[in-house]
Amino acid sequence: MPGSEKIIVGLDIGTTKICAVVGEMLDDQISIIGVGSHPSTGLRKGSVVNIESTVDSIKKAVEEAELMAGCDISSVYVGIAGNHIQGFNSHGIIAIKGREITEQDVERVVDAAKAVAIPTDREILHVIPQEFIVDDMKSIQNPVGMTAIRLEAKIHIVTGAVSSARNIVKCCNKAGLEVCDIALESLASGEAVLTDEEKELGCIIADMGGGTTDLALFKDNNLKFIYELTLGGQNLTNDISIGLRTPLPEAEKIKITHGTCVSANVKNGAVIEVPAVGGRAPKKLSKGILAEILEPRVEEIFTLLKKEVFSNGLENSYPAGFVLTGGSVVLDGISEIAESVFNVPVRIGHPDRIGGLKDIVKNPAFATGVGLVMFGSHATCKLNIRDVETAGVSKILNRMKQWFKDII
Repeated sequence: MPGSEKIIVGLDIGTTKICAVVGEMLDDQISIIGVGSHPSTGLRKGSVVNIESTVDSIKKAVEEAELMAGCDISSVYVGIAGNHIQGFNSHGIIAIKGREITEQDVERVVDAAKAVAIPTDREILHVIPQEFIVDDMKSIQNPVGMTAIRLEAKIHIVTGAVSSARNIVKCCNKAGLEVCDIALESLASGEAVLTDEEKELGCIIADMGGGTTDLALFKDNNLKFIYELTLGGQNLTNDISIGLRTPLPEAEKIKITHGTCVSANVKNGAVIEVPAVGGRAPKKLSKGILAEILEPRVEEIFTLLKKEVFSNGLENSYPAGFVLTGGSVVLDGISEIAESVFNVPVRIGHPDRIGGLKDIVKNPAFATGVGLVMFGSHATCKLNIRDVETAGVSKILNRMKQWFKDII
């Protein structure tokens, strides 16, 4: 296709929907020229459980994006998430013996910090330096050139299941697509909705999808912490279905149309019509009942996120506040609950710093897709991964490590 070298496609393979976003590089700005979305039925909590269903959904989402963009899509940048993604801190130390620190010393201390036992079914995706300690001086970002007796490094290691990456690549290949790279979805969402000031000062982003809530903490322009919570919009839908005794598809419609999670926001006398199961006549219920169902679940999600952040000693690391994004943040009052739990300013994050069809994608549900396009614009090379049974996944994972160094 004409100008194909400037076309970048982000493919967000989510638990409830698969979204393809097509961007075009115009000078130094990304212009969105096509969007496609289709319901996803082949994933559970971010991981592929049915390849054929996932392939079919990918094809339909890509076809819709192709029609809107007027181009053929052959390669994509794909996000990875799910409860298999794990992050943990590590620490390394080496002797310098009174000379200047070199780039090789930095590499050695990082290698020492990441020399930890990793299960054979997992792979290190990212090694993220948190800070360097030169003798007794802490919070050093770049120690090269400094004279020291010893050098220490505190790093954050992100790991994922190799099988999950392999399944994602396989689904894309079966849909006729080449995978250029894979990125953590929380990184992509952060790229799309966070400002430079928020990343510098310290900010938490929570991407609430259908099956998972992906949390990432940025500070000093670095990713400091990630956490994958296996609770999301599907749990809210299930609660509505059980609480109101209505089928799941109807519960999803009620959540989107009438969903509110703060009882105080419900007007007196407000009612909703609830379809019943088994062909029974629909019933009218107070909207306050819906809020009473959703409020404790949403509060539970944020309380679990806060507990994880505090247990890692990061309670004072996000003075810039809390940003909510993802398809499940459309609920009325959700930012109020997040603000009451975390006790910091909260805003809803929309993709920004883009052109073209920005009115279409200026929606929290497209944050990951737009972020993947942004990540693709930083990439220095592309991979042609057609045979996932060989060394393809290893090449992608190795590229991810280098890619992180390039963009952070």
